[in-house]
Amino acid sequence: QVGQAAYSASKGGIVGMTLPIARDLAPLGIRVVTIAPGLFSTPLLAGLPERVRTFLGQQVPFPSRLGDPAEFAHLVQALAENPMINGEIVRLDGALRMQP
Repeated sequence: QVGQAAYSASKGGIVGMTLPIARDLAPLGIRVVTIAPGLFSTPLLAGLPERVRTFLGQQVPFPSRLGDPAEFAHLVQALAENPMINGEIVRLDGALRMQP
């Protein structure tokens, strides 16, 4: 998004570190997986007016709503239970890509 260069750079840094850190920690039996969440119904968003939350949820292609924290937890559990997932970035955003 316009005006989000610093945010984008920090996000890119995390994505760029995921695989090298996974490789560095592999001898210790430590896996590294990055979750890139989209818009979730959090206490921060709960402070916004209902019309704003509705608008944000409608921007998500499918399902067209804010994510539920339980869905994030479900992904964490699935990733933890699958020992072959390592060095990966998983987007959890309903295919959302914010417009400029």
